[in-house]
Amino acid sequence: MKRSSVIRRAVLATAAVALVATGCTAQAAGPGSGGRTGTPTPSATGAPVTAAPSPSSAPAPGGSASGGSDAKPSSPAPTAAVKVLMKDGDENEQVRELQARLRQLDHFDRAPTGFYGSITGKAVSAFQKKRGLPATGSVDETTWQRLLGLSRKPTADELKPSTTNELDTPAAACMKGRVLCISKESRTLAWMIDGRVVSSMDVRFGSENTPTREGTFAVGWKAKDWTSTIYHTPMPYAMFFSGGQAVHYSSDFAARGYGGASHGCVNVRDRAKIAALFDQVKVGDKVVVHW
Repeated sequence: MKRSSVIRRAVLATAAVALVATGCTAQAAGPGSGGRTGTPTPSATGAPVTAAPSPSSAPAPGGSASGGSDAKPSSPAPTAAVKVLMKDGDENEQVRELQARLRQLDHFDRAPTGFYGSITGKAVSAFQKKRGLPATGSVDETTWQRLLGLSRKPTADELKPSTTNELDTPAAACMKGRVLCISKESRTLAWMIDGRVVSSMDVRFGSENTPTREGTFAVGWKAKDWTSTIYHTPMPYAMFFSGGQAVHYSSDFAARGYGGASHGCVNVRDRAKIAALFDQVKVGDKVVVHW
């Protein structure tokens, strides 16, 4: 074989090795590549030569590039979602305990209702702000544990006091028989049997435009689960005494207190108390609404 042919085959073999080493596929520019794709460029002899890496992308001892790493920085570990124990709209005995404990610390100024509304949310926010916690208005584990540490276990009377408002002197018509004795003056309802107060609770009345009627009535009918056919609002534990006017539980009263009013009904904000009252009151029992 001629010497020139041997030399020519050696050059071709070298070129083939160079092609395999670079891969010959266009690749997207990586970090620190300066826009290079790695496509080989021909040398003076015709053999493809891969461009030398720029100094910034040359690996330094230990695997990092000189002057900074081209490796994609690791993403921070995701923050675990905060578990909410109590929030707006909840209604249970833990909420009642929350309210009683907040009341011990002068953050809640009314009897516990067990309903988590805007007033409870504001009380929680005030507690959180005073203790350097995020003032979210909802109760997470951190807030709850801090409250437990700063308050004592509520007594039965603290959890379910007879009433927030002081009872008025009963009207004369309330002193005999089975009577729902309702005072607009003290904003209370006293369930009385033969002059003895069996239970009592706070109540709210209608506005000036839709006042609660005064006088002596009787419970005409009852409905444990009822929705107003006029206003389309829930009226749980309704005891109707004058047309469409009834004594019933109101979640709005529980949430907003006396900041609102009914459409003429007598609202009760303690669900547990009115549930017990509903079971005791019979159709035909007297209802007295007085000042």
